[in-house]
Amino acid sequence: MYKREKSIQIKSSASAFYNNLSTLPITDKNLTYFAVIHGSLVNMVSASTDGLNLSHRQLQSKEGGMVHGTSLIMQMYESDGSIMVYWHALDTPEASTDAVFARGIGATRSHYICVGSSTGSILVFNIPPKGTNITLSEILEQHRDPITDIACDCSEDKECVADLVSADDSGVLCIWKSGDDFKLMYKIAAYGGTCSSVKMWSGIIAAGYGSGQILIYDAAAGTVNVVVNAHARWICTLDVASISGKLLSGGEDSFLRIWRIYRNPETNSIEVEHEHTECVTDVQICGAKFCDPEGTAFAVTGYDLSEIIRYVQV
Repeated sequence: MYKREKSIQIKSSASAFYNNLSTLPITDKNLTYFAVIHGSLVNMVSASTDGLNLSHRQLQSKEGGMVHGTSLIMQMYESDGSIMVYWHALDTPEASTDAVFARGIGATRSHYICVGSSTGSILVFNIPPKGTNITLSEILEQHRDPITDIACDCSEDKECVADLVSADDSGVLCIWKSGDDFKLMYKIAAYGGTCSSVKMWSGIIAAGYGSGQILIYDAAAGTVNVVVNAHARWICTLDVASISGKLLSGGEDSFLRIWRIYRNPETNSIEVEHEHTECVTDVQICGAKFCDPEGTAFAVTGYDLSEIIRYVQV
């Protein structure tokens, strides 16, 4: 069971984007960083474990997000938002009137950060162990529709056959093996609509769809193992706790649900169990994240809501 804790106020409300909440626990300082997007503004809050000590920061993108009127700027900051360490211009395709944007980000164990774009490209950046000499090392070109989400395997299993998954607006999933050269392992056809959120843990992929369903895939085989009718409306966010394997889902139906995903040791099949449900009344959920790797606490944001609602296991 989880109980609702004191909410954290933010400077401006959350925009109606998928996965519009990020968390970063800093265990040695008993702090958690939260980030929520409002238009071109990023609201950042560092909060103590009890939620009493707060520090706010707002990051504003370059004016209009444009350079010379032709490119959108993607920016990388230090984890506390204090210093911008890198920026990259996303070029607008010729003869295109569509908006250009970056969406979906995943960090691999091998010092790469992958960023999705509205063109369907995935930009792979090499992050050095020290310093800020970040370089664009590769562009992955398997998607034909805007990227919606990217996830890397967050478990401790370092022998995964595949450790990166990307999703797009049409519902196509691409499963990759990261490294000096990224290798496409499987390309999974669209499943009846947009895949809005995707997560990966211990060789298991959880993908949330506009239908309200969660599909559970085996990353090593690229096959569907479980279909869960999780929500009555669009799934807007998924998250997974890296140690426990708990899966958190949030939808437009105002419900949050926690599931346990695991492999049955006898059959090696993937199984899913429902563990908990919360209703956030009159809130259109747009982001939800666990606040620790065990999944003992989680936070949620909603469209036009100027607060982060927290829940703690009891």
